[in-house]
Amino acid sequence: MKNHKIIILLIIVTHFSTAWPLYAQNIKAFEADVCIYGGNCAGVIAAYTAKKMGKTVVLVEPGNHLGGMTSGGLGYTDIGNKYVVTGLARDFYRKIGQHYGKFEQWIFEPKVAEDIFNEYAKTAGFTVLMGNRLIKVNKNGNLLTEMVVENSLKPTAHTNIIIKAKEFIDCTYEGDLMARSGVSYTVGREANGQYHETINGVEVMDGHQFPDGVDPYKVPGDPKSGLLWGIANISLQAMGSGDKKVQAYNFRITLTNVPENRIAITRPENYDPQKYELLLRLKEKAPWKSINDVLIISKMPNGKTDINNKGGFSTDMIGMNWDYPEADYETRLKIREDHETYTKGFLYFLGNDPRIPANIRNEMKQWGYPKDEYTDNGNWTPQLYIREARRMIGQLVMTQQYCQGKEIANDGIAMAAYTMDSHNCDRQVVNGMVKNEGNVEVGGFGPYPVSYRAIVPKPAEVANILVPVCLSASHIAYGSIRMEPVFMVLGQSAAVAACQAIDKKIPVQLVDIKAVQKLLKNNPLADGSTPEVLVDNDDTAHVQITGDWKVAQSGGYGPTYFIDTSKTGALNSVKFRPEIVKSSNYNVYVYFPKTKNASAKTHITIFNGTNTTEKIIDQTTIQVEGQTSGEWVSLGSYYLSKNKQAYVQISNENANGTTVADAVLFVPSR
Repeated sequence: MKNHKIIILLIIVTHFSTAWPLYAQNIKAFEADVCIYGGNCAGVIAAYTAKKMGKTVVLVEPGNHLGGMTSGGLGYTDIGNKYVVTGLARDFYRKIGQHYGKFEQWIFEPKVAEDIFNEYAKTAGFTVLMGNRLIKVNKNGNLLTEMVVENSLKPTAHTNIIIKAKEFIDCTYEGDLMARSGVSYTVGREANGQYHETINGVEVMDGHQFPDGVDPYKVPGDPKSGLLWGIANISLQAMGSGDKKVQAYNFRITLTNVPENRIAITRPENYDPQKYELLLRLKEKAPWKSINDVLIISKMPNGKTDINNKGGFSTDMIGMNWDYPEADYETRLKIREDHETYTKGFLYFLGNDPRIPANIRNEMKQWGYPKDEYTDNGNWTPQLYIREARRMIGQLVMTQQYCQGKEIANDGIAMAAYTMDSHNCDRQVVNGMVKNEGNVEVGGFGPYPVSYRAIVPKPAEVANILVPVCLSASHIAYGSIRMEPVFMVLGQSAAVAACQAIDKKIPVQLVDIKAVQKLLKNNPLADGSTPEVLVDNDDTAHVQITGDWKVAQSGGYGPTYFIDTSKTGALNSVKFRPEIVKSSNYNVYVYFPKTKNASAKTHITIFNGTNTTEKIIDQTTIQVEGQTSGEWVSLGSYYLSKNKQAYVQISNENANGTTVADAVLFVPSR
C-alpha cells in the first residue's frame, strides 16, 4: 500500500490539473506561456496569477507538496508589518482566517496551509508537475527557451520532460533555474565595504550566543583532546569581512501536546548524544529554568507548535550547510537528512538523556509528533528551512541602505518591513571560549519598497526570467526581505510582469513598472473583483485631522499611527474618507495596534453618506496574536455609494486612556 501511494504521488500531473490530464509514461514535452519552477508559496501565487491573467501555465515542483515553508512548519508567520502583505498574499491569510472563524489569521497548522495552496491550484486549473527537478536548460542567445526535468525521486523511472515557455519564473529557495540559465549570483556574505554597509560579513553579537567561559574541548582545558562536535576548527576573521558561509538552516518543528494526536519522540537512527555535549556545557553556565530556554515554542491551533531555534545551542545546525546552495541533488539530500537526524536527536536528547534535569525531561515528554500532519512523511516536515542560498546579482542590489530608508527604490513591486535578520553562520573558538558568529538582528525601520530591478537579471544574461525568491540583495538586506508573505507578493508581481512581457513581446527588463503597479492595485486578487479600500493615517489626501495628535513611528499598520493621551480637554478626531469606486455593501474594520494604557472607550462614528452610526470600542479587550503589531476590529457592514462621501471618524470623546487612530479598511462583500 505504501508503494502504491508513492506511485500516485509521482504522477506528473496532479489530480487538480485540468490543462493536460496525461500521465508520466506518455508525456515527453510541455509548452506554455509561463513556466514556474518551485511550488513554494511564491510559486503557487505566481502560477495562480498568470493563469487568471489568461496565460497557459506549468508549475514544476521537485517535491510532492505545495507551499514550501508556509505549509512546511512555519505557521507562526514572520511579518514585520501587515501593511506590506497585499494582494493574493493577504488573500491567503484571509482564507486561513476563514478556516479558523476569523477575519484573518497568521498562525496556522501546516495541513491547513497546504489545503489552501492546493485549492489555489485547483481553482485556477494550471498544470502542476510534481516530483520533477531541473537537470538542464537550453537558450537561444539571451532567451531561455526550455528546461529539462527528471523524476526527483527515481531519476531513471521515465523519460525526461522538456518544458518550453515564453517566460520563466524561478521561485525556488535555491535559485537553481536562475543559476543554470547563466544569471549572475552570489553565495554567502559580502564584506561591509562592498555596498557601504555596517552589519554584513563576519559579526559576533550577543543574540543566540554562548555565555562567556564555555570550554570548547572534549577534555576541558586540553586543546589536544580536540573540539566538541559543532565547533569549526578555523580562526575568527576580521569583523565585517566577507566569506561564502551561509546562515544556519533548521526545521520549523510541528509537535503536539494533545495525547490522542501524539506520537512519542523516539530515539532516531544514527543517534549520537555527543553532538549535544555543548548544550550541557552551556547549561553549566546558564542553568535550566524550563524547556523554553532552548526552544522557541510558538503555540499553534489545536495544540500544535511551530518550534524555532533559541539561544546558543538549539535546532539550528550551525556551520553544516555551507555546501548546500551549490551542491548536487544527492549532496543536498544528505545535508537535509543530517539536519533531520540532528533535530530528531536533539528532541530525544532533551527528553531522555539522564544528564538533563528531570523536570526538563518531563516537560519535553509532553510533546510528540502529530498524527494528522505530514502523514506521507512519517509525521515530519519534508521542507528544510533554506533561509538563504544563492542570491541573484541583478540590475539593482537591495542593500542595508534600502532597508533603513537611506535609499528608496522608485520602482517598487512589493514592500518589506522585517528586521534585518541573519541566524548564526559559524561556531568557533574565540579567546579560548565557544562563540557563535553571524547572528544579526537590527530593525527600527518602517516598510520600504522592493525594486522590480531586484527580481530581473542583467539584460545580456537572460531576457525572459524573473527571480522573486533568490532576488538581488546583499546578505543582510535579504535577511529582511526573505519572509514568506513578501515572497508571495513578489511572486504575484513577477507573474504580472511576465504576462506584460508576453503581451508586449518585450524583455522583462523593459516591462512598464507603472502598469504593473496599477494592475496590482486595481486587480489585487487577479480575478477582476472590486478591490478593498485601505485608508491609512499617512494617506493625507483621504485623512482629516482635528486637534493635536502625536505620531508613533513604529508598531502600527504602515509607517506611522496617531495617538492621543489627553483623555480630557479639546475633542481630537481623525476622519478616514474612502474613495469608493463601486457602490456595494462593505465590511468596515478599524486597526488597533498594541497600546500601553489603551482606552476602554474609543468613540467611532461611521457615516455611509446618508446615515450615521456610533460605536464604542474597548481597546483593552483586543487580543493580538502572533507577530502582528495589532488586529482589525469589525465595525459592521454598510452600504457605501460611489457618489456619496462616506467616512469613519475616530475621536477621544470620553476616552479614559490612550486613543489610537491608525487605519480603516473597507472590504466589499463578495
